[in-house]
This record gives sequence, structure tokens and C-alpha cells, in this order.
Amino acid sequence: MTDDHHRRAHDPDHGRQGNHVSTEGRLAEVSAPYASPPKPLLSVVICTLNESEAIVGVLRETGLALADLPHELIVVDDSTDDRTAEAVQAVQAAQPNVKLIRRQGERGLGSAVIAGWAAAEGAVLGVMDGDGQHDPQVLLKLYAALHEDDADVAVGSRYMAEGPSGLTGFRAALSRGGTALVALTLGIRIADPLSGLFLVRRDWVEAVRPRLSGVGFKILVDTVASGRRRPVTTQVPTALRPRGSGQSKLDLRVILDLAALLIEKRTGGLLSARFILFAGVGLSGMAANLAVLSAAHALGARSYALSAGVATLVAMVWNFLLNNVLTFRERRLQGAAFWRGLLMFCLGSATGGLIAEAVGLGARGLNASWMTAGALGALAGGILNYLLASRLSWIKAAPEAGNGALLTRLARATRG
Repeated sequence: MTDDHHRRAHDPDHGRQGNHVSTEGRLAEVSAPYASPPKPLLSVVICTLNESEAIVGVLRETGLALADLPHELIVVDDSTDDRTAEAVQAVQAAQPNVKLIRRQGERGLGSAVIAGWAAAEGAVLGVMDGDGQHDPQVLLKLYAALHEDDADVAVGSRYMAEGPSGLTGFRAALSRGGTALVALTLGIRIADPLSGLFLVRRDWVEAVRPRLSGVGFKILVDTVASGRRRPVTTQVPTALRPRGSGQSKLDLRVILDLAALLIEKRTGGLLSARFILFAGVGLSGMAANLAVLSAAHALGARSYALSAGVATLVAMVWNFLLNNVLTFRERRLQGAAFWRGLLMFCLGSATGGLIAEAVGLGARGLNASWMTAGALGALAGGILNYLLASRLSWIKAAPEAGNGALLTRLARATRG
């Protein structure tokens, strides 16, 4: 493609202004059917979670903004109802370059983006929100900057313009804190490493895919920090617009996810982000165990064995509850699956405790110090607990029915 043709085809300001189209979900306003689209140059993944009121406007506006650039819009829907998917399906009649991927029993922006990229056809892959806060006109500017600067990644930054970022109060503080943490931990010098609006070349995604964590919401950090080298980046200023629907995903759990992800990347993947979260929950369970023991002693309990048993049970339940809402929240268990998962978690934790004891005794038999033996036992028990929890309680597939369910899960847990 010549430079002159490139400017005509991909000029960010070519023939349109950045007007904000209403995102009220008015299906009747969808534009007339498009012709069969050519092979896309740009694939934009839009992740949704109960955003039926906004997604029609987002798809319509984005399609208009990218009308001069062959593209596809891939909606990865993790919604708890069918309304968002139905809205997307209604748009597909007018915009055949819109694809829909529905996921069941799994959530999380990071893993959703990875799933969308796997289905994409474009040489350039992108990410934007489905709630209307991102301006689709910025996608054209990012696409142009990616080529003009010969970059691997182009980021829409909320912290480059002189005006407001679109974040206020607690969300703004969390975002600024997370940005500083990324720079301090990984040395990534991007003005907005937590941005949810960016483009990346396919060859970069293919190179880093085996090392992507997929945990949490900060897929840009995951993408930038997973390469053998730092990617060449370029940035375009932007600001968040008012939300069309849905709720903010930025909370303390997102920051915890980010901290775990940073540790994973800082250790070169030796410690996975999910295992770090699991270990942190385990430490809080130890505190809960000691608190129950202390309370029992203060209340004059006579049986240490009974008190220790109750404390252990409380710690197991505590760990399960926290892991369900934090470590494995994209696979959160509810209803009957919750109680099955709790039972399997307690059985796995008991097994891990026995292994920890055996490893500690073995280390003592080799003349290791008490502290070394205890640390080795705790490490072995923690790893086993994590593996069993991942495969017995929070499995990705739906739980099997029938009498063979337990045996099937145990078989899964022992497979490499």
C-alpha cells in the first residue's frame, strides 16, 4: 500500500466528526444492511457483561467510524442473561462483520479478549469496552499511529491530554495507583498501562500468547509484559465518555488481580497470578485459624483437639469463600455447584494438609531445621491444594452428573 493510499484509506479524520451516538439500544436506528465485507484489516474485540442497553449504539457508532477500513467487530459476551446477545444478533442483520461469542460459566475481561483474538482474522487486533465509554473515532487514530510509528502496540491514553480523564474519585485514585505500580514493578513507561482501548499487531499477540495470564481485567499489561522484549509502543490521547450502561469493573479486587499479575510477570511466569491470589487467601485463612483458636482459649475451652478442629474447618470455609469471589471469581460457584465445590475444597485441603505434614516430617528426617521443614511442607501442601481446587472445585467445564462425577473429577486432578 502506497503512503498516499494509506493516508486516504486510514486518515483518522477522513470524512467524519467524533459525534457520540446515543447508546439507548434503539434497534430501529441500526443503519441499512452493508455489503458483504472484505477480509478485515482490523479486528476489534468488545467484551460485554450485561450491557444490552449500550451495545447496539456502540456497534453502530463503531461501524460508522471504521466504514473506510475493512474491519470486524467481535463481541465476547459473558452476560448473565440473553438480552445482550439478542441485541448483538439484531445488529448482525445490518452489519454482517459483527461476530458474537457467548461464554458460559466463565468471566473476566482478560480471558474474554484472548478468546476474541483467537477468533479474529485481522492483521491488527484491538480492544474496546462495550458500555459506550470509548470513542470509536480513536480507533482510526490508533490504527494510523501504529503504522506511522511502526509500533507493535498503540494505546489510547487517558493521561496524555490536558483535560479530564473521565475517571473521578475512588476510580481515579485506583487507576493512578495502579499505573504507578506498573511503572515501579515492571518499568513499563506507558502513560496509561491500564487502558482498555488499544490496538496490537497480530504477530505480537501470536508471540506472547503462550505467556498470557488472562487473569483479571488489565489485558494491556499482560500483553505488553509477556514478550521476550518490550514492544514498540505509541500513544494517542483520549478520555472516557459517560457510560451507556453497566457498572464499573474497577474495584479493589481488580487492583489485587493487577498486583498478582505484576508478580507473575516480574518472576518470569514462575509464579502464576492465580496461584499468588490463592496463596494470599491461604495466608488469610491461617489468620482466621489462629483467631478462632485464640477465641476458644480466651473462652476457656478445655479440649485443644476440638478447638483446633473447629478452627481448621472455619479456615477452610473462609478460604473457599474468598477464593470463590477473588481467585476464581470468573468461575464463581452458585447454587448446588457452590456446595459441591465447598465439599471438594475441604477434601482437597485435608489432603494437602496430610501432604504438608508428610513433607515436613521427611525434611526433618534429613536433618532440616524446624523452620525449613515447615516451609517445605507448607509449600508442598499449598501447591497441592491449588491444583486440587483448580481441578475439583472450580473446573471450567460444567460438573458431571451421576454417580461417576467424583471419580471423574479425581481422575482429572491426577492428570498432568
